Amino acid sequence: MRRLRNVKIVATLGPASNDYDTIRALHEAGADVFRLNMSHGSHDEIRERHRIIRQIEKDLDSPIAILADLQGPKLRVGVFANDAEDLVEGAAFRLDLDETPGDVSRVCLPHPEIFQALEAGAHLLVNDGKIRLVVEKCGPDFADCKVEIGGTISNRKGVNVPDVVLPLAALSEKDRDDLEFVCQLGVDWLALSFVQRAKDVYEARALADGRAAILSKIEKPAAVEAFDEILDASDGIMVARGDLGVELPVSAVPPIQKRLVRKCRAAAKPVIVATQMLESMIESPMPTRAEVSDVATAIYEGTDAIMLSAESAAGSYPIEAVQTMNKVAIEVEADPTYKQIIDASRQTKGTTVADGIVAAAREIAEKTDIKAICCFTQSGTTALLTARERPGVPIIAMTSLRGTARRLCLSWGCHCVMTPELERFKSAVVNAARAARASGFAGASDQIVVTAGVPFNVPGSTNILRVAPCDERLIYSTDPE
Repeated sequence: MRRLRNVKIVATLGPASNDYDTIRALHEAGADVFRLNMSHGSHDEIRERHRIIRQIEKDLDSPIAILADLQGPKLRVGVFANDAEDLVEGAAFRLDLDETPGDVSRVCLPHPEIFQALEAGAHLLVNDGKIRLVVEKCGPDFADCKVEIGGTISNRKGVNVPDVVLPLAALSEKDRDDLEFVCQLGVDWLALSFVQRAKDVYEARALADGRAAILSKIEKPAAVEAFDEILDASDGIMVARGDLGVELPVSAVPPIQKRLVRKCRAAAKPVIVATQMLESMIESPMPTRAEVSDVATAIYEGTDAIMLSAESAAGSYPIEAVQTMNKVAIEVEADPTYKQIIDASRQTKGTTVADGIVAAAREIAEKTDIKAICCFTQSGTTALLTARERPGVPIIAMTSLRGTARRLCLSWGCHCVMTPELERFKSAVVNAARAARASGFAGASDQIVVTAGVPFNVPGSTNILRVAPCDERLIYSTDPE
């Protein structure tokens, strides 16, 4: 299914998007990737959504990526005798391991790992940062705090600890069970929550064992500090601005977003900008002007994908939310300023033959009348390198591996086409020309750039570039075997 834009759209499925007709309508409206949130829904519900997506993929003959988002460890306070208490600024408040229901002076925090890592001066944020506590004294089973920002604290509210690296694994027992379940089911991407260091990513990768690509969610200050190592260990990144905006000053999030997007692009790894992009469309058919501006900013930055969460999972206007993102993307990418920004932010990186081939393909395509770049790829690396260049013409990613086609649905500009295994370069050029014509990117009188590796079907062997006509008669009469 041809898109009229390069940035990809990720739509989260949930109660508002739970049946064949709605999910198909979301895909037709512009959703390239469907996110299954493992924090909500039983395994049976997740299995059914997966089945529906694969049926739509088959019915439309259009590769679709499925991203399973693991919950990660959830840190929460215990319960209160009165269900809730009002904490006053300046008051003392204790957190401990005592499971006795809490009151206005204390409550249980059933996470000994937090107490192990805390030190005087550290902050604890409760209920998405609405309540702010600072540690004055702590031990292995308690933390005496002062209330810096007061408010109502109630049963099982979430706790964020931004100032320290917690001795917690990114994968809880539930996450391990969920990971194995979705890998057996056949998802394409695993989103890993609560990442603090590269070690967390390697643990998930070992468990996935090649069955899914690993995408790290950046939502903690520790992850921002260790980002280069995390990026190196990951296949992709999600800038999860929700928790990031709780644990860091909100004013720090936009420059972090811009910096991480550029680093991902330089590394040729897809990046998603997520959280509250069209939040008002949960209840309104129209977004705010600020939300549209936020979506546009992420696109101008060169992100691979933008994501809808509750807007498509639980909102009243899931299809309209996707349509809105699609329209904003088309409008932004048609702006001459977009091309200027993308070109100015291009970073020349890499010294391999493949790096040179994709850079040359972009140069040729943009300086001559070339309609598309067709790259043959097994592992997906050539397509990712081509996407890093952000060329001004469409990228047609040709592969015989359905898993590769699906994973590339998350990558900027990649239009994925299945092709049979090929043995000769001439057959590759013919298949590329047919795909360009069939997808509406080129006509018989047009030309395309074809990149491939010889010998065929060997990952990482990209070593050839050909400017080819889309007229098959000319290919057969002029191209080498």
